[in-house]
Amino acid sequence: MTTDGADLVIKTKSGLEVATADKEFSFKVGGRLQADYSNFDGVYTKDGNNADAAYFRRAFLEISGVAYKDWAYAISYDFSHNAGSSEDGYFDEASIAYTGFKPVTIKLGRFDPDFGLEKATSSKWVTAQERNAAYDLVDWANGHQNGMGIQVAGTAADMFYGSASLSAKDENDQDGQSVKQFNLRGVFAPMAEAGNVLHLGLNFAQRDMSDTEFDSRIRSRLGMRGVSTKGGNDAGDNGNRPHLGGAEATAAGTFGNDRAWGLEAAWAMGPLSVQGEYLQRKLQSDDGAYSDVKANGYYAQVAYTLTGEARGYKLGKFDSIKPANKQTGAWEVFYRYDHLSVEDDNNYVAFKNDDGKAGKNFGPIGDIDGKVHNIGVNWYANENVKLSGAYVKAKADNAPNGANDEDGDGIVFRAQYAF
Repeated sequence: MTTDGADLVIKTKSGLEVATADKEFSFKVGGRLQADYSNFDGVYTKDGNNADAAYFRRAFLEISGVAYKDWAYAISYDFSHNAGSSEDGYFDEASIAYTGFKPVTIKLGRFDPDFGLEKATSSKWVTAQERNAAYDLVDWANGHQNGMGIQVAGTAADMFYGSASLSAKDENDQDGQSVKQFNLRGVFAPMAEAGNVLHLGLNFAQRDMSDTEFDSRIRSRLGMRGVSTKGGNDAGDNGNRPHLGGAEATAAGTFGNDRAWGLEAAWAMGPLSVQGEYLQRKLQSDDGAYSDVKANGYYAQVAYTLTGEARGYKLGKFDSIKPANKQTGAWEVFYRYDHLSVEDDNNYVAFKNDDGKAGKNFGPIGDIDGKVHNIGVNWYANENVKLSGAYVKAKADNAPNGANDEDGDGIVFRAQYAF
């Protein structure tokens, strides 16, 4: 091939990548398509009856590469409109990074801050179709929420990873200032290769809500994404997300610091992998009339590849399973147990919701517990196609609204194409 400048190297194995031979410029196009069908009943629906949903969980187009020498960029747009919003565009990521201080990288723009092992692992390669339900307790901690941020991250000795970030979220206080969030994540992985993993991690996130009116509701889909009450491609008016605490329009001055801690651990040997995370959140009262809201959750997961392949691993996160046999692909079975608990003794009846109606009076209610069992199978037909199926059983104890049936059952199937 004849070029006007530096020689080009073109790769087509996974997406399309064009780079100069001197690696000072590169351009890669990739993406993922995840088509889901789910069927569920009980706690997942408002009336307890059976409902179903068919929808695109994700439809990402991803562009990334090296802009020039030590400057990298990443843009990811979600055509399924599950990332971001119409106000700011449905961008899951839009960032630029400076890599000239190796092994440290400085990233700016829109991205999800670091918090948790499953969140660090790409949605293409998490074991179950949905990440663990305990994350619902701290959805702000590892989501960009249409905001922007800066992150410094780096590695050392091929076994340490750390990151620190400061984000400005898409929420403003009474003075028009955006809510600021600070995140820290550290990982120690003395065994860090596919089929030979020992991973330990610690996470922290904090934001100050003292001068902000915000939606403090803690709600969970309990492992079944199709039950969103937003309508669209989901179950719409039939859906239900149990309300575990907080209020839709919490008045400024009600709460102050919002803090979350997280622990993560994983071990893998050959085709067997075990992982789990524990997290704790405290939404601190800033008003003597209200008490702190406390939440904690955890999950434990075991997965086994029947065809013998090991899960991929990159420092700080798991990666894909690459089938050894191109004809039969790789077959993986898994089980995961999620548990979440919220303690909120407040009465929010005085607050007005977005529709102008008084908030629901669901306090004091003490502890609310949620439990979710996931059992499923993944077929990695090749390095690009993955088919999944799972049975999900959930229970919500003492959920104050919308849970006509404390138990719920569901099945979910996914067809994924990633390039």
